[in-house]
Amino acid sequence: MQLNGNWNYPTPIRFGQGRISELVDACQSAGINRPLLVTDRGLKDLPITSQALDLLEQGGLGRSLFADVDTNPSGQNLDAGLAVYREGGHDGVVAFGGGSALDLGKALAFMSRQTRPVWDFEDVDDWWTRADASGIDPIVAVPTTAGTGSEVGRASVLTNADTHEKKIIFHPGILPAIVICDPELTVGMPAFITAGTGMDAFAHCLEAYCSPHYHPMSQGIALEGMRLVNEYLPRAYEQADDLEARAHMMSAAAMGATAFQKGLGAIHALSHPVGAVYNTHHGTTNAVVMQNVLTFNRGAVESRLDQAAAYLGIPGGYEGFHARVGELNRLFQIPRNLTELGVVSPDLDALTASALADPSTGGNPVIMNADNTRALLEACL
Repeated sequence: MQLNGNWNYPTPIRFGQGRISELVDACQSAGINRPLLVTDRGLKDLPITSQALDLLEQGGLGRSLFADVDTNPSGQNLDAGLAVYREGGHDGVVAFGGGSALDLGKALAFMSRQTRPVWDFEDVDDWWTRADASGIDPIVAVPTTAGTGSEVGRASVLTNADTHEKKIIFHPGILPAIVICDPELTVGMPAFITAGTGMDAFAHCLEAYCSPHYHPMSQGIALEGMRLVNEYLPRAYEQADDLEARAHMMSAAAMGATAFQKGLGAIHALSHPVGAVYNTHHGTTNAVVMQNVLTFNRGAVESRLDQAAAYLGIPGGYEGFHARVGELNRLFQIPRNLTELGVVSPDLDALTASALADPSTGGNPVIMNADNTRALLEACL
């Protein structure tokens, strides 16, 4: 292990019940005078979105909305949003919603005044330096789910519809200027979204914890994030208005996205191409493949997960940890395999190639190649 790395930690976060009331102040502090609120179609007509728009309007910042965002946001969604953004003369984004809306809103602010196509800024080598940093508008992020942690991330995940690939678009300027984490906004989530997004947070923490890269701060954050999900996600799932559980899950989501600076792995390397081709829910896909990936990585992570199991209060070391993931999936009625999730007659060669091209492979504790990755996908079907 090389004891070196490049470390960054998140933006200012205003955390707590009722703090959505600070939305106007957050925009003004970020230098936004004419925001475009970006959300998804499912949230567009809900009371929490109307509340946010009311606050902006009453604060003299206008009432502008873009909600044509797919479950897996795409380049077409970005183009449509940029047209609205530029026509409206906006100077910043309120990214409001789950991971899809947050990712699209962040990408929109990032691309607002760029001259190159978005795919030129994929998270490859130093491609981010191609961007004009002065052409990035400020972002206020307001998560309404507890999963992706995109609110504290420096990247957006977009699907290239032409190639059916998910691409990670990276730039330090994509990091929101201010985040408002108000657990009251998550109370209305359907149970299956609570489960899927929560297991996404768990996957982020788990893969960061198992990554072979050196980042002891992220290692500690990942471990505590797993504990919070293990303890509080069942409560949030079973009782939607449990605000203590909702608050701890919002913390765990931000912690997971902070921790995965240390790396992701095979869970995400598989779920990204599956989601791009089959339009599956990202967090749910992560949960479906999680136990198989744990088995795949066992030789490299068993002793580390023995320690994690002890910290989480799970008896049985690695075996107990593996079993607990299955127990959570059954509790949350997660599909048992990718076939049940809707992955029928897959092109395994194409999915394997896409998985190996995903940057998440670099953080997996076992080196992934064409043979073992294809076998892993087959095991998940």
